[in-house]
This record gives sequence, C-alpha cells and structure tokens, in this order.
Amino acid sequence: MNIYALSSGRGPSGIAIVRLSGEGTYKISQLITKQEKLKSREINYCKFYDPHNDELIDEGLLLLFPAPNSFTGEDLVEFHIHGSNAVIAFFLKVLSKQHDCRMAEPGEFTKLSFQNNKMDLLEAESLGDLLNAETDLQRKQAIKMIHGNTSNYYNSLREKLVKSLSYIEAKIDFAEDDISDNILKKVRKNIKEAYKDMRNLLEDQKIGEKIRDGFRVSIIGDVNVGKSSLLNLLSKREAAIVSEHQGTTRDVVETYLNIHGYPVILADTAGIRKSNNRVEKEGIKRAIKAAKSADLILIILDATKKKINKDIKKLINKDCIVVLNKTDLLKKKNTSNSTKESKISISVKKNKNIDRLTKEIKDKLSKKFLQKNNIIVTRERHRLKLMAASKEIENFLEKDQKKEIETAAEDLRMATRHLGSIVGKVDVEEILGSIFKDFCIGK
Repeated sequence: MNIYALSSGRGPSGIAIVRLSGEGTYKISQLITKQEKLKSREINYCKFYDPHNDELIDEGLLLLFPAPNSFTGEDLVEFHIHGSNAVIAFFLKVLSKQHDCRMAEPGEFTKLSFQNNKMDLLEAESLGDLLNAETDLQRKQAIKMIHGNTSNYYNSLREKLVKSLSYIEAKIDFAEDDISDNILKKVRKNIKEAYKDMRNLLEDQKIGEKIRDGFRVSIIGDVNVGKSSLLNLLSKREAAIVSEHQGTTRDVVETYLNIHGYPVILADTAGIRKSNNRVEKEGIKRAIKAAKSADLILIILDATKKKINKDIKKLINKDCIVVLNKTDLLKKKNTSNSTKESKISISVKKNKNIDRLTKEIKDKLSKKFLQKNNIIVTRERHRLKLMAASKEIENFLEKDQKKEIETAAEDLRMATRHLGSIVGKVDVEEILGSIFKDFCIGK
C-alpha cells in the first residue's frame, strides 16, 4: 500500500510539499509527470497532470529518494507544488485515485521509519517533541534526543545487563563447568553500577518532562492585588476576568507562556482571605493546592498596604518571588511590606518592571532545576520503564545467587526487557498507537 499526505502546513503559502511513500511510488510519479526517467536525489523540474484526463494540475519540483535510503526506508517522493488550497486539494484528490494509494494516518511516515529500522522508538518520540516544540529550550532538548546519545546510553546499559545475564545463564546451563567466583563478583559489580546509573537518571526532579510539558508557576496573593491583571498582561490576552469586586476569581485559570525560552504554565488563583462563601472557600482551597504543587510561586502583594495576610505569609520562602504591585499608587518609596526575601516592585497598570519580573522567573527556574546529567528522562513512559528495571535489579541483588540463581536470572532478564522497551528493542506494538497518534499527518 502506498501512502500520501501534505507534509507542509495548510495553504495559502508559496510552496506546499506532498509526500508519497511505498512500492508504487515511482510508477505513480511517472504517471503524474509523464516522464519515464526521474532522477533520484536530484531536483526534477516537472509538470504535474491528472492521469485520468491529462489535465494540468500545476508545475513544480519532484525529489525522489529510493529505498532503502529514504526517511521511511521505502521509495519516497516529495512533490513541491504551489501552496494554494485549490492546488493542494486537487493534487491530493488525484493521488487518492491512483491504484493501491491512500491518505496516510497521523505519524505513519515516522512509524514506517521506525519499523524499517531507520530510527529507534526514542528517536521517533523525540521527533514528535521537536514538531511540537514551542520554546527554544524544548527545541534544544528534542534535538539532543534525536541525535541518538540518549538511545546509545540506554542501549549500553541494556548491553551491560545482557552480558552479565549471559554469565549467570551459563552458570545455570553448565553447572558442571567451573565459572570462577571472581567472574560472578565482577558480574554483580557491573549490575550494581548499572543500577546506580538508573537511579541517577530517576533522581532528576523530572527536569526533562518539565521542559517538555512546561514549568508550573502559580500566582498567589490577597484579593484585588492584580493577580488576574498580571496573568492577562503576561499572556497578552484577556485570559482571566478582571473586576474591582473582591473574590472574582474562583477557580484556577491557566495559560501557556514562553518566558525567555522557558515553557511556563502560569496559573491565576483565587485571592486568599477568610470567607464564608462555600464556592469561594473551594477556590481558596484550590489556590493553596496549586501553590504547593507549583514549581515556582509568585506572591503578589499590594505595595500600598502595610500588613501581609498571615496565610499568605506562610507560603513565602526562599524559592518564591515576592512581587509588590500597584507601585504607581505610592507617593514615595514604601518598605512597610517587609519580608526576608528580596522583592520586585512592579506596576501592572503602568507595565513597569514586567521585564525584570519575567527575567527573575527564568533565573529562578534555571537555578532550581539544574540539569545534572547530559542524559535526561523526557517522558513518563521512560520513567516507568526505568523504575520497573531498577526494581527488578533490586530483586536480583536481594537474592542469594547460589541458592536462587534461576529466579535471580529471571529478575535480570525482566530488567533488560524494560530497558529495551524504551528504545524499541522488544515487541512494542501495543505502545506504537499511543506514540504516533499525536503526530501531524504527513510526518
């Protein structure tokens, strides 16, 4: 079966790229271009026709990539046509009428690449991350993963366990032959080293997942201190309702931001105060919960007030950013809101010192989540597999290798399977659908 899809964005645009992959790719290309000989890995300037009635569709460029040296590992063609919606729609319609040819499913080109050993599973997932990257930090992380260093690291860990397992299985299968205790001690040492490496990967504060999904930053403060106004200013849209009435915000309102290259999920929360209103009390409860689960808290205080709400004061610590808003209402510099932590004075209304605040958010996040290793865990799937593998090794190390050698070997065998499934070294058909369904059509 041949598959096709628009691989560039929808028109109108100057150029659109349509991909076609499969055994019949060359034949279909000959029919559409009316050219018997198409050069591979060179630019072919062609006119494109509807083979059914010879109607001219468009003219443009054709790039042919023969199997197995293509992205999918199959014969692959890229048609570079003009990017109007009319041309794209007609071209796709013509392809749909060709024999044994259908529209590709989301991520199917990349899935073929994985199945034909052009990339491993981890690299395929990282390509998906690159396609969805919205900040420079996300782009850099995805590029690093695609280059294969992380795959090589997981493969080396797995190979270390496989080699150790081979000695243990040899001891089981050839009990009459003498395998020295020194070799078995070395095997145990190598397994401990692999276990330590895995634990180091897991103790990373989930930095890779936070870069991929976004750092959670919560805005906490008293009522009417400008929390919602700050959210709207930073997001450059009316994301939250702003009113002079106290207690307007009842639920957590989130918006996704790019702050100096850092992906941030910024949350506006209900003002913290004593209230008898059941709905508002639930909102305050959710605000405190959001603060406790956040990677960073912005404590917003009213610069014109001398006292700080006791409940808010409890949330202030060295990891917070204390922000004094409404400085435009001060007649002179006010230091009444005294806290041990450093403060940033802003005016949301006058858009004053907002750049300094965003820079401080970025600096706080970069210092709090220092990347200890070049290899990082970017997905929950990888983390769960690493945890499962390390648990099996723990079971192995707890056993008496002389008395329980068979079950100890099975523990190690399971650990290698869990590690292998990260990069696709084992049967992973059950997880392919969930990985590739989030890709765009044509990739």
